[in-house]
Amino acid sequence: MITNSKIAYRQHDHLRCQNAALQQAKKLCARDDVRLTPIRETVLCLIWESHRPLGAYDIIEQLSESSGKRVLPPTVYRALSFLLDQGLIHRLATLNAFIGCPFPGSVHSNVFLVCRACGSTAECSVDTINNAIVATAARAGFEIESQSVEISGLCPMCQQEDPHGHKDEGQKPGARKEAAP
Repeated sequence: MITNSKIAYRQHDHLRCQNAALQQAKKLCARDDVRLTPIRETVLCLIWESHRPLGAYDIIEQLSESSGKRVLPPTVYRALSFLLDQGLIHRLATLNAFIGCPFPGSVHSNVFLVCRACGSTAECSVDTINNAIVATAARAGFEIESQSVEISGLCPMCQQEDPHGHKDEGQKPGARKEAAP
């Protein structure tokens, strides 16, 4: 099994994640002779600012705010499409949002563990799950073009904050509760 769960669910310097993702992206784009334009690079960095899925309109808003001018949706959707095609990000269908791929350039299945309280998401690639999906599809005569498994629950940090698993209804999804003084 390969996973980024040890990092995704812990507080850490996301700039390291951004830099690593950007270096991998540049290497893969150079290898495939495709262009990582400044807007594509910026969108990739925004997605890697945390380990929480980010919607297209959140990206548009952040880009518009940081540039001081209105960024149009087609610009962002084209960048997202490129990043998806290159395997640098994934789309989470249940959230209609995007998350950075910690394993670009490698063949892997997509299993996402999404914390319903804080929104942090880890990607795992588990051969047994992938093998079961492939076998099931083969028995049905179905040709798989893509697959993604999204699992909702509580990350280790949120389990510690609320060991009974109750979501704080006043808390905005994607935001961690602050520790009491």
